[in-house]
Parts: sequence; structure tokens; C-alpha cells
Amino acid sequence: MSHYFTNDYVKSEEKEINIIVKNTKLTLLTDNGIFSKHGLDFGTRTLLESLNLSELKGDILDFGCGYGPIGIYLKKTTNANIDMLDINKRALNLARKNAKKNEVNVNIFESNLYQNVTKKYDYIITNPPVRVGKQILYQILFEAAKYLKENGKLIFVINKNQGAKSVARDLSEKYEVEIITKNKGFYIISAKKHVNNL
Repeated sequence: MSHYFTNDYVKSEEKEINIIVKNTKLTLLTDNGIFSKHGLDFGTRTLLESLNLSELKGDILDFGCGYGPIGIYLKKTTNANIDMLDINKRALNLARKNAKKNEVNVNIFESNLYQNVTKKYDYIITNPPVRVGKQILYQILFEAAKYLKENGKLIFVINKNQGAKSVARDLSEKYEVEIITKNKGFYIISAKKHVNNL
């Protein structure tokens, strides 16, 4: 799991992959030390395919963007303003190259969790780094509320084996939680910010 945080890298070996999500084709560079370097992982694909694109407007944050498939796909398929963050410098470098390669205008920046986030969003969409452990995972999911606009939504993917049911239950203390879809053990969860949740 060192790829989530470390900036001390294994040797760089960039390669190009092509992915198609709902008839939208993306050409993306990946590299060693990056999550899902061989292609779009099933969880992220399930997340993207479950999104109601016509609903996605305003400002969207791709949290933990990696080499950029979520944010770049959303910019290609919606009129939303897209911000993308990660802590991993190699991932950020790839995301910037991939935004240019796919001719999208997105804002990409480095941040340790929400440290450098300065605005609020209509949506925060993420395949969160579950393997960092429950404490950091819950920090990502619960603190998202501070960075959501009124009635904003956190939408994320998590596997049943990684505690999807208990995560959904725990989040219901702070959000209106809805399970959008389930696919081969992967849960896509929408957590809508309560109006009274500052």
C-alpha cells in the first residue's frame, strides 16, 4: 500500500492503457508504484458506470485521484468543474499528463487528506484507499461533510469484504446513506450531507 503515500519510488516505467467506460474512451498513462497500473480496476469501473451523469453538476472533487480515471472521465461526460487531489507525486504527475492527453481542463493538486482543500463541493467522488486502515478511511469519509455544500453528496465504492455494510451503517450517523448498486461484492454508496450537518 506504499503507493498511497510514499514519494520514494520504485523505478519509473510508464505505459499507456486504453479504457472504455459507457462508450467513453480514455487513453491513460500508468506507472509502477501506482494503484491499478494495469488497467481500470473493477471497483472504479463499477463506480463510474453507476453514476447518474445527468445529475452531476457544479463542483466535483475526485479524492485520491491516482493517475486520473475518475476525474478525467467526469470532465469528459459532464459540464461540472472538476478538482482532483492525491498525496502521491508520481500519481499527480501522471494525472496532469493524462488530463492533457485526453484534452480536459481540470484542477489537479497535492493534498494530504483534505489539508489543501479550500472550497466546498456538490460531489466528492472517490475509490478510497481502504488499505490505509479504518481510522484514516473513516477520516476521509466523515470529514468529507465539511467540504460538501448543503445537500452535497459523497459517492464512493467499497467492497463487502472491506466492511461495506458496517461503513454504510456508521456513516448514517452523519449522512443520508443510500446504496446505489452492488456488483460482485462491490458496493457503491451515496452519502448525502444532512442540512443541519455543518
